[in-house]
Amino acid sequence: MPDATTDGPFHMDPDDFRRHGHALVEWLASYMETVGDRSVTPDVAPGDIAGALPDSAPERPEPFEALIRDLDEVVMPGITHWQSPGWFAYFPANTSGPSILAELVSAGLGVQGMLWSTSPAATEIESRVTDWLVDLLGLPRTWKNAVGPGGGVLQATASDSTHLVHVVARERATTDAPLVSYASTQAHSSVEKGARVAGIDHFRAIDVDAALRMRPDVLRAAIAEDRDAGRVPLIVTTVLGTTGTAAVDPIDAVSGIAAEEGIWHHVDAAYAGSAMICPELRHLQAGAGSADSYTFNPHKWMFTTFDCNVLYVADRASLIDSMSITPPYLRNAASESGEVIDYRD
Repeated sequence: MPDATTDGPFHMDPDDFRRHGHALVEWLASYMETVGDRSVTPDVAPGDIAGALPDSAPERPEPFEALIRDLDEVVMPGITHWQSPGWFAYFPANTSGPSILAELVSAGLGVQGMLWSTSPAATEIESRVTDWLVDLLGLPRTWKNAVGPGGGVLQATASDSTHLVHVVARERATTDAPLVSYASTQAHSSVEKGARVAGIDHFRAIDVDAALRMRPDVLRAAIAEDRDAGRVPLIVTTVLGTTGTAAVDPIDAVSGIAAEEGIWHHVDAAYAGSAMICPELRHLQAGAGSADSYTFNPHKWMFTTFDCNVLYVADRASLIDSMSITPPYLRNAASESGEVIDYRD
């Protein structure tokens, strides 16, 4: 990175933005054309990228052309190319031209959508699009914001959603006894982490069958054991596409157990939820319609820029009641009318 020695204004006016924006879009378009020719993983050692940067922030600006040169000379050598056709690690996290342009619009408008009143379009478009996804995925109509009592909300990741529903389930509990969270041994580590962060006392990893799916009989036995020991079964998470093996838990059977036992049932469909757009695959999520919450990642398979997660709850009142704290500076007529959704809650 060259020394910053350029004289001139310390801001970018609209004309500069147009010119540099065109250059940056051209740079990204060229990247899309060449990403398949690049080595998927970088050949750098720890500290190489940081070593290409100055020890302290520059005091003077440099030409935008130099910043684009830095993208090639500093950034690209340390990029792992998730968009490469040769990428087969972890799960996909695919972006696309339309998603990148949408990100540009979002960044350019720079709104804060915490309340309906702080940008009505942000709230109402989110509500409508998450309702569209209910239909696309074959989920219960009552999970639509426009119908209720359930609703959908964008989150960053499925890990965030899993932690959140553990908090909501905890808040719904009316006991001081030790609480227990359940998931299979193949569930994502975020389930156990979410339970820990939510202050839930115990986490039970339930054994799986030969197909690496949670065993309902073992779950039922673990619940009985915990009740006998004075613990309170709180929440069970089933997975539609486990991280290690893409296994699918018997959602329907577990849903029945959760209903009998009166515990929260969360469906983590982070990976395979997008595939439910195909009606012929929806047998895999049988029983999900009676779950208390369901989450999936459009940033897997749906060509939506990371990070974009959708969380549905069967009863949004329980989520809002758990999350809502309204200081005077956030009070407004629209919120108090009860006619709008404030996504900060």
